[in-house]
Amino acid sequence: MKTSAMVILLVLLAVVIVGGVYLFLGGTGPLVTVTPSSGAISAKQSVVVALKAVSGLKELTVSAVQGQQPFQLVNKKYPEGVKEARETLNLAPAGVKDGPVTLVVRVNDRSIARFGAGHTTELSHQFVFDSKPPAISILSTAHNIARGGVGLVVYSVNKELQRSGIVFADRFFPGYRQKSGNYACLFAFPYDMPEEQFVPKVLAVDKAGNERRAGIYFHLIPKTFRSDRIELTDSFLDKVANEFAGKYSGTPLEVYLKVNREERLQNLKTLRECGLKTAADPLWKDAFLRLPNSAPRGGFGQHRTYFYKGKEVDQQTHLGVDLAALSHVPIPAANSGKVVYADYLGIYGQCIIIDHGMGLQSIYGHLSQIGVKVGDQVEKAAIIGRSGDTGLAGGDHLHFGIAVSGEQVNPIEWWDQKWIRDNIYSKMEQ
Repeated sequence: MKTSAMVILLVLLAVVIVGGVYLFLGGTGPLVTVTPSSGAISAKQSVVVALKAVSGLKELTVSAVQGQQPFQLVNKKYPEGVKEARETLNLAPAGVKDGPVTLVVRVNDRSIARFGAGHTTELSHQFVFDSKPPAISILSTAHNIARGGVGLVVYSVNKELQRSGIVFADRFFPGYRQKSGNYACLFAFPYDMPEEQFVPKVLAVDKAGNERRAGIYFHLIPKTFRSDRIELTDSFLDKVANEFAGKYSGTPLEVYLKVNREERLQNLKTLRECGLKTAADPLWKDAFLRLPNSAPRGGFGQHRTYFYKGKEVDQQTHLGVDLAALSHVPIPAANSGKVVYADYLGIYGQCIIIDHGMGLQSIYGHLSQIGVKVGDQVEKAAIIGRSGDTGLAGGDHLHFGIAVSGEQVNPIEWWDQKWIRDNIYSKMEQ
């Protein structure tokens, strides 16, 4: 019995000794995360230092070291009980110049480790401080653009970029670097934007966050769009209500109005998302194909007023061209590209979207059959599906649309080889 008691006592003593050693000497320091952790940075960019310590934070010091010169950025003591903190700081104190700079972070916690001194975490991150915005050279000229149409600007910059493109009002159209090293950007003059808001400029943001804008010479071509009056029939409303029964409830008219308004907005969001799934280089060649032997049944920019039993119930704008031929006719791809959408899409019904590069995409709506899948590479004139009356279609036809970075534009321009040569190819060749 005495032997057993002695063994237990020794075990307890060992546990106490090991625990004491760990308590006063062991353990790990506070967790520190620095975002961004490296790379180019400018006076406009902030660095976020996130801290976490189970025993509580005690003190944080952050310094920027350039050459042999240190610049203190933060020296902060935390009150008891603070276990997490986020500090936002800038690497541009007086005296920091363009070039390499080291960020040194040191944080102490309130643990009794190391005989009460606490744990310390110290780390360093390497940055390159850059205060100079990129220089932009506009290479293209004669930017003639019609309302609802497309323009192309070609430009060069003198450094690596984070992003660039055309910006105006609340719109941004990305530019894409070409094999030449220059950038090309397709941009739209939105069909419904007041002229005074359409002042396109080239925006360039470098890796450090410095930005510069450069104006371009452009000429606006006025264009008006027709209006149309559409009488809604009970048979059409019943068709829509049945097709969207799983998503919307109410009378056939109520379902129709929800689809024509709410669903339309959701579909436009999907088009914008698809616009980002694009190749940097042009995948198309020459003019786009128009559905053979078809007659137009609705045009781009057409303002439609809807009536039911003689009463106005809604207004919307049609942003494509409706082409009607025979029932379930084969639909050819308007040009070469990659399929980025092939599924049901609300008002467009069974829909296909093909990317042609640089944000340029073609849209095929109301299909009865989809013959391709996302990721397929398709050649110009290849059959991709068949026409139908799915979605908000009152009869068998193809809704054909063109979008630039998700902004729908007038398809007629892209059916015109001369327009493409004068407005796209001539600038790309420069």
